[in-house]
Amino acid sequence: MSLRDVVLLDGYIQSIYLAIYPDKLLLLDGCCRPDVPMVLEYIKNTLKRPVSDLKVVVVSHMHPDHAGGASRLRQATGCRIVSAQRSKQWYAGVGGQLMHLVDTGLAYYVAKRQNRRFKNLWYPAYLHPDITVNDGDCILGFEDWQVFETPGHTDRDLSVFHKPTRQVYTADLIIKLRHKFVAPFPIYDPAAYRHSLNKIKALKPSEVMMAHGRSLVIDTATFDALIANAPKQPRTIKDTIKHKLLWRRDANFGIFKRDHKK
Repeated sequence: MSLRDVVLLDGYIQSIYLAIYPDKLLLLDGCCRPDVPMVLEYIKNTLKRPVSDLKVVVVSHMHPDHAGGASRLRQATGCRIVSAQRSKQWYAGVGGQLMHLVDTGLAYYVAKRQNRRFKNLWYPAYLHPDITVNDGDCILGFEDWQVFETPGHTDRDLSVFHKPTRQVYTADLIIKLRHKFVAPFPIYDPAAYRHSLNKIKALKPSEVMMAHGRSLVIDTATFDALIANAPKQPRTIKDTIKHKLLWRRDANFGIFKRDHKK
């Protein structure tokens, strides 16, 4: 049966996209932990469907607003979790556990900037997907949706492309802030990030569904500007701290001060 609609739900700090079919549902990303009750209530009360109709949840990458609700949704609905094929966990090891804490803290920072009430964002650092996918694979049970690996923001970012309508969900690949499009933070691999932008541009999508910026038409000129202005060097917490802690010759005290024009 064919896709009826892709509905946009307002998540805790991000947009959520739910693909609706007559007999099944597909969630295009794993949400925040506090989004889980809202998604379940939407299925039960608005769609008037059993929560077991949610068959697949894609996890685009492991940040709190994309993986935070996946395991709880699986517990509540019996859905399968789909994520990228990788040999190790994103938050592996002691360094990974520290990064998990930092990323959760960044999510709280975003929530504060959006004037959201405090909610529990804690979620498992390790994901155990039911299905792993590689670039170009179709989603089992939803073969009209194709996944593309679009790394750069992390090493395992996925975008999800609906072939019949040419709509594409790009998670954090592109961020819409007020009147401009920007790259996400962090960027671990600038070259991979630019390649990912080119990959989505080549799809000639009818609409781009963004986790931070809703669904919009992005023309070729805008893609070209994004690619031209994409970071040429990594932009991570480590790099930012290193930069901010540098003393400036033209400032009395350089920590956390902006550069002044000479």
